[in-house]
Amino acid sequence: MIPESHALQELFQGLVGRHYGEEIGIRDPQIVAYVSHLLAEFCDADQLYKIHNATDRPLADVGEMLLESDPVYGPAPSFDRERQVRKHIGDYALFFTGMFPESINQFRLRNQRLENFVDWMKAGKESYYIVSKFEHFEYAKVAPLFAMLSKNFEGCVYGLNMVKNDLQEMQHPIVRRNDDLIM
Repeated sequence: MIPESHALQELFQGLVGRHYGEEIGIRDPQIVAYVSHLLAEFCDADQLYKIHNATDRPLADVGEMLLESDPVYGPAPSFDRERQVRKHIGDYALFFTGMFPESINQFRLRNQRLENFVDWMKAGKESYYIVSKFEHFEYAKVAPLFAMLSKNFEGCVYGLNMVKNDLQEMQHPIVRRNDDLIM
């Protein structure tokens, strides 16, 4: 886990805060902090693929994750497991649709994947909505955050795409902004 004071965390906080606040109109500090933390967390592939099935195989297919989250007809042993998997689906969908939208079609081209039938935006938005309905006991304080993430899912995705563009620009030794050369 990357600490809050790490330079990468601070970079993401600044980029997400600027794009969400200035271009998208999402000025909620909790959403900005959550999405910034998510970007830092997903720098570690173990975090990106932390949901495992019953045979301990990491799940990278959103369709399989949706099946894994079902506490009634699926393998989820409890509603806590449903919440854990649904939260990850929301995070995973937000991350990929915002940062790597081109990869979603590559996922779909892989053979025999359940996510060929999944709308990633809908799955992410719906998953955050379901997580927001866990509004009792230890989840009461964070439920409103997930309701806001669900409500603003499309805007969060769009803002992450802007963050992605900034990160791509930062990779080049000479970047043009407003006709000024920055070295």
